[in-house]
Formats: sequence, structure tokens, C-alpha cells
Amino acid sequence: MTATLVRGGFAFTEGPTWVANPGYLLFSDMQSPTGSQGVQPSTIWRYTPQTATFEPFIPDAGSNGLAVTRDGTRVVAATHDQRSVSAFSLADRSRTTVASAYNGRLFNSPNDLTLAADGTVYFTDPTYQRGNRPDAMGGMTGVFRVRNGQVELVDGSLRQPNGIALSPDGRTLYVAAMGTNQIYKYPIGTDGSIGTRGVFTSLNGPDGVTIDCAGNLYWASNSEGTVHVYTPGGQQLGVITVGRSTTNAAFGGPDGKTLFITSGTASAGFGILSVRLNLPGNPY
Repeated sequence: MTATLVRGGFAFTEGPTWVANPGYLLFSDMQSPTGSQGVQPSTIWRYTPQTATFEPFIPDAGSNGLAVTRDGTRVVAATHDQRSVSAFSLADRSRTTVASAYNGRLFNSPNDLTLAADGTVYFTDPTYQRGNRPDAMGGMTGVFRVRNGQVELVDGSLRQPNGIALSPDGRTLYVAAMGTNQIYKYPIGTDGSIGTRGVFTSLNGPDGVTIDCAGNLYWASNSEGTVHVYTPGGQQLGVITVGRSTTNAAFGGPDGKTLFITSGTASAGFGILSVRLNLPGNPY
């Protein structure tokens, strides 16, 4: 199975997420680092399939991974420009801070995130977009969550955690450690407690991920330029050929069965690609 290019010509696409009503895709486009701190500017773009239009939606967002809230009013973003997690109103594009530090220490550069049914935000914090700014984490690249307004450390031992997702029932957290080419899973108790992690599978350059309604995971391999499909038990079902430096994926479209993929291409820079599948995605 091979994905089809929708549009190329972007600098570095990431963080696709679907807004069901009225029906459009949001994604981040990151530029080259600028200034003495080496921070990558980023714009959130909007793609509306019904009209085949692309337009800048939130300029200067400083964003990477994105996730739309269940009520469809805000997009939560991993915002490396402020070393934070932010929320943008879809109505007026106003920005509020969700999390900016852990125990008084600034994050590295929040990268990707996922939302639980109760609004809890889980996110990864590698160093990829920290640039030349000081290391306030003392070398730790962690997995965090924001629950009831409080920032909690989920795991501080992973090397460069990246893609992150929750199972449809919210009882399993999946996290990629790009630094070791491993994908881990964590059980989540009914009280929100995090259990002992286990290895889900190994993948070359695991980046972003999305999940369908049956709990199957679609994990981007940045190193291979592909998306690997796994059952909840870790069995590989197939591989989607994409391009190069594939970064992330999200389900969308009117029936939820279109997989939108952010990736590099052979000759058109980075872009948005898509492929039709048989199962709809699991909405946030």
C-alpha cells in the first residue's frame, strides 16, 4: 500500500490532527532554526479537502504535535518556541498555556501529545527543538502528563521520547523512544495510576503515531519513510510506503477512513500525503 501526495512544498510537516466539524486537517510546518537560540519557527496550517485549499491558520504557533479537544473548540499543541504545551482557540486563535515547567524546571522542547477522555494531556519532551537554549532538565528527556492542572512525570528514563498515543479505552499508553528504536506500553489504572512499562515492539526511527477504532496503531518510521501498522498485541499487520523522513499520521475525512500522513517526499520537500483505509480512526 502506498500513500498519495496531496501537496508538497513545505519545510517540515508534523502533527496532523482532524477537526470533524466543519471538516479540516490541521498540521504544523516547521522552518529552519533562526536566531542565536536556534529555535524553529512554526505555523499551523489548515487543509480543507472539500475545497482542496491550504491556508496558514495560526502563524508563529511554535508548534509540533497537535491534538483537538473532544468538544472541538481548541487545538492543544506541543509548542517548542516557549518550551511548553499550549492550547489555541479554533474560534479566535488565542493562545493559553497548559504547562510550562516541571518542578520549576523548563521543559526541553515538547514534541508530541495525546489527550485522554477526561482532558488529561500526555506529552513527550525530547531535545530536538531545544536549539541552543540551556538544558533545564539536567539531561532528562521525559514523558509527562497534565492532570487537573498539575504536571506529573510519567517516565524520566526514555532516550528522546517522541510519538505518543492512548488506546481507545484509555487504559494503555504507548510511547516511542527514538533514541533506542523502541516502542513501550504502560498500563493505566482506573484511578489514573501508571503501571510498569513493557516493550511493545521495536521500530527503526519511531516517530508519530495514530490509532484506529479497533486499537490498531499506525506508527511512522522516520528512518524508513513508512508507516507500520500493529495490532494492540504488537503483531505487525502491514507497512504503508510513504516517502522519506515520515513524521506522523492522523485519521480524518467525512467517514474517518482517510489516513493523512506528514512526510518528506522524493522531489517536493515535505508535504501531506493520504491513503484510504477500511477502518475509521479513533477520535480524541
